[in-house]
Amino acid sequence: MEHVKGKTVVITGASKGIGAASARVLARLGAHVVLAARTGDALLELAKETSGIAVPCDVSDFAQVQGVIEQAGDVDVLVNNAGLIDPIARLADSDPAAWGRVVDVNVKGVYHGLRAVLPDMVARGSGTVINISSGASTSALEGWSHYCATKAAVLSLTRVADKEVRGSGVRVMGLSPGTVATDMQREIAASGINPVSQLSWDAHIPPDWVGQAIAVLMGSEGNAWCGQDFSLKTEAGRNIVGLPPL
Repeated sequence: MEHVKGKTVVITGASKGIGAASARVLARLGAHVVLAARTGDALLELAKETSGIAVPCDVSDFAQVQGVIEQAGDVDVLVNNAGLIDPIARLADSDPAAWGRVVDVNVKGVYHGLRAVLPDMVARGSGTVINISSGASTSALEGWSHYCATKAAVLSLTRVADKEVRGSGVRVMGLSPGTVATDMQREIAASGINPVSQLSWDAHIPPDWVGQAIAVLMGSEGNAWCGQDFSLKTEAGRNIVGLPPL
């Protein structure tokens, strides 16, 4: 993992779950982490733990995302991780404002990250963007219309961005981890809607495994996954990262 040392990595949604666990993994491997999230106190504590920089940020606001990138300086890696799934509801019961908020974070947040970081990466001829994806990007799950639709949009953003910047030396890829033991899974379980809510807690992978996958994708292994999702739900994906088999 020598390729991780000294790299500046911006992580959105970094105050908890996948974001926080990934920050810890990458910091231990020698990366300089820039932590962006709406939660200020948790962010500050994590920054102390990882010797990183904490920048409060709502990814639905482009100016705030741009501010994070400007404060980070030359960004080697952007991890577009911030995402929402709550409230889970069937379409007929869904709240339009809450549904729209998920779009603002899950889709516009990823677009804002790409828009803020790509010009400088392209100018430098290097950089990696990893968009946290989901099996929901290609699935239809009851109660998850907002999540399935937004993750499908993120996969499309990954594909389009790769087509636009691959020739400049910049890499854009997705990472689909499967179900992860985070607060989001507690929200899913509480909903009682669709089979995912019925999974036992030990069926979910630890969030630091996602951080390990990010570290691998930062290196040359990531080249094969530009414009598509790398999955931890396959034996091949687990093997590449060095994780236990399914």
